[in-house]
Amino acid sequence: MSIRTTRKTVKFSNSFSIVGVGRVLPAGVYEVVTDEELIEGLSFPVYRRVATMILAPTQSSQPSIEMLTIDPHDLATAMERDTLAVKGASVPAKLT
Repeated sequence: MSIRTTRKTVKFSNSFSIVGVGRVLPAGVYEVVTDEELIEGLSFPVYRRVATMILAPTQSSQPSIEMLTIDPHDLATAMERDTLAVKGASVPAKLT
């Protein structure tokens, strides 16, 4: 089984929350890591996402980073809320 890992950076202009993280994260630039596995037996390469993680600062007094598993749809929702907030639009609250 072949795994590929992709990395991208995302910027949040405001503090934000993502379902499953359990706390509000500060504004800033974050690295998002996605692992995908190759689906074997096809005549062309197809990958299936198996994990998406975000590197975020910990809540401890020591400056460090932790890798948190997130749902990519929840990340997209948080990014959309941040974009709307920057534009000054009203942002509907999300129930969890």
